[in-house]
Amino acid sequence: MKFQGSEEYVATDDLTIAVNAAVALERPLLVKGEPGTGKTELAHQVATALSLPMIEWNIKSTTRAQQGLYEYDAVSRLRDSQLGDERVHDVRNYIRKGKLWEAFEAEGKVVLLIDEIDKADIEFPNDLLQELDKMEFFVYETGETVRAKQRPIVIITSNNEKELPDAFLRRCFFHYIRFPDETTLRKIVEVHHPGIKDALLTTALTQFYELRDQPGLKKKPSTSEVLDWLKLLLAEDLTAEDLKRDGANALPPLHGALLKNEQDVHLFERLAFMARGQR
Repeated sequence: MKFQGSEEYVATDDLTIAVNAAVALERPLLVKGEPGTGKTELAHQVATALSLPMIEWNIKSTTRAQQGLYEYDAVSRLRDSQLGDERVHDVRNYIRKGKLWEAFEAEGKVVLLIDEIDKADIEFPNDLLQELDKMEFFVYETGETVRAKQRPIVIITSNNEKELPDAFLRRCFFHYIRFPDETTLRKIVEVHHPGIKDALLTTALTQFYELRDQPGLKKKPSTSEVLDWLKLLLAEDLTAEDLKRDGANALPPLHGALLKNEQDVHLFERLAFMARGQR
């Protein structure tokens, strides 16, 4: 069971090594990187490439670790008892299984994605240590222990918004997805926009990297954003000639796909103003 990337996902050698190492070690793969660098998509592609079902747990700021195991609805049980409902005699009727439980009870191996773990409370990763390590948990309401029938491939993503606890990191295989160089980005673009003219792509990527490398930028545009920008350029039938800029215009056409806050737009407007003043 080896992951080699796919036709829809350009995986670098170090990323494929990381995925296969985590699978071999039976450890969760913790993937960090800038937003938009394909961390979430990696889990989907691993599942597709290995022909495995995928279970996705999207983490929010209000998510608790217990929700990944199960939730007991005591309020509904109390209401049903007042109404004389026969369901109250079986507590299992009021237990809602979480994503980890789904993954543990699956008959075959699955890919379990825990997406954006750094959005949750700082204690969230620690609260899952034992369950991810031992692949089992105890259900207090029924007195049963739920054990994984087959150890799932666990992929955990983080945008690095919070530091994760050392005890949690020790149990993971770690990989940081670096922003792709131009050669890799060209391969990614070819997957999403096959047949794009080389002159347009070369000019667009040159401008993109110049914009991305501008000092003082608050939010650097990501891989997904350059793909959106290229899609717009193609939709508008723009050419490499249309992308040429003079010093008085520091912003590329349709820059709203790349720059997502007014501070960065103002930065380039100031650069254009200064360039005009020097002419």
